[in-house]
Amino acid sequence: MGFDLTHLIELIPDINAAFFQTIYMIAISLVVAVVIGLPLGVLLFVTDRGLFWENRTVQSVLGFVVNMVRSIPFIILLVALIPLTKALVGSTIGPTAASVSLSVAAIPFFARIVESALREIDKGVIEAAIAAGATPWMIIKDVLLLEAKSGIISGLTLTLISLIGFSAMAGTVGGGGIGDLAIRFGYYRYDNTIMIATVVILIVLVQLVQLLGDLLSKAVDKR
Repeated sequence: MGFDLTHLIELIPDINAAFFQTIYMIAISLVVAVVIGLPLGVLLFVTDRGLFWENRTVQSVLGFVVNMVRSIPFIILLVALIPLTKALVGSTIGPTAASVSLSVAAIPFFARIVESALREIDKGVIEAAIAAGATPWMIIKDVLLLEAKSGIISGLTLTLISLIGFSAMAGTVGGGGIGDLAIRFGYYRYDNTIMIATVVILIVLVQLVQLLGDLLSKAVDKR
């Protein structure tokens, strides 16, 4: 079956539902990634050698856990977390269930990006804040996060784009969203119309996210 505009119009309700399921999954995962991944990334940075909360044990353990989760391919992580997903949301299928695995994948990814953004800060700025008598919390809030906000926003954009790809992958195991629609209609039913439509939607979504992320990152970058 080739591309059929009439058929596409008939599928608009299904496409709309799948699109909003994708947005729902991504929104939950992004919030969790920021709430947990941001402080985790800061902790990875400030516990490193030469920093004010230096603790090699904490830094090594956190780094190991983060690297371990990041090393697991998402499709395998999705399956491995089925018991946890079942315990948390009472189901292993649907957008809410898929959000669990997406969140677990996003947290270490964003944490490493935050850590990398903080490492780009001039150490002299941190030393000056310490010499001025700033508390660790003040340094984190008023120096580290402020100086690295452009890099963190760029990292958030990258995380969001990765989540879009992961959410499509979640559709292969009943996660819902654009990926699920592409698999059920496009692949199993050999429906090129829906396959082309889903690919175009994902491309446009990624392009919009990248554009907005770049604009916001440049707007807050005062260097």
